Amino acid sequence: MMITIAVLITCHNRKDKTLACLEALYAQERLGLDFNVEVFLVDDGSSDGTSEAIRIQFPEVNIIQGDGNLYWNRGMHLAWETAAKTKNYDYYLWLNDDTFLYPSAISVLLPDNLNNVIICGSTACPQTGKLTYGGRKLKEINRIPPTHDFQVCDYFNGNCVLIPRAIFEQVGNLDLNFHHALGDFDYGLRARKLGFKAYITPHFIGTCESHRILPKWCSPSEPIFNRFKQLYSPASGCRPPEYFLFDSKHFGFISAILHFFSIHLRALYPKLWKQTS
Repeated sequence: MMITIAVLITCHNRKDKTLACLEALYAQERLGLDFNVEVFLVDDGSSDGTSEAIRIQFPEVNIIQGDGNLYWNRGMHLAWETAAKTKNYDYYLWLNDDTFLYPSAISVLLPDNLNNVIICGSTACPQTGKLTYGGRKLKEINRIPPTHDFQVCDYFNGNCVLIPRAIFEQVGNLDLNFHHALGDFDYGLRARKLGFKAYITPHFIGTCESHRILPKWCSPSEPIFNRFKQLYSPASGCRPPEYFLFDSKHFGFISAILHFFSIHLRALYPKLWKQTS
């Protein structure tokens, strides 16, 4: 029986990367599996001709227009909502437009021996081959490296994540309270609370460059006004109201209060913390 997969993507002004992402997606090898992918892509107000180029090169893509204020989480929510209203797909695949899948990626994401679980695809840096994004364990800083076996994770980055329909029907969509970041972490922890398991793939399923650079909101070289402006911007990975909600939901009110103050303290006195790139 044909496996149906709705691929969910959101993008903004990264035309070349978005096209490369789609090219790799449509080049997937079946390797004995009978599956079909349908793409639901939110173009969140791109001004670089992304939608026009997609219509020419990949006319089968379902393009949904955003106004430029959705960012990753709300864009992915819209893509998922649209796909779910279209028909009952067997799986939903989150895919970042800067994640370029290897030809066997989807086959790896569909293991025979794991049913009704979330599968997170680990990605590698294209230059170094080192782990960039994937699954995580609670109370551990580093992501879980692939070891040639499926490993349980507690939550995950949203770069490449396959979610069965049965889990979507119980966990629901991404939380609209988050603009850009934290929605993927939140979803993994929500699924975990409901008893669903998540695994990382045994090896890398594609490449994605790391974005681990020092945010402007905690950079000593930025004026304090700019630091707080960046901290409270929708694209901030630590936007205080959203991080407070995330912490209180999953780690308790006291943890949320402490983290809320520590984020602001770091923005005020960034030199107090060891800086990493």
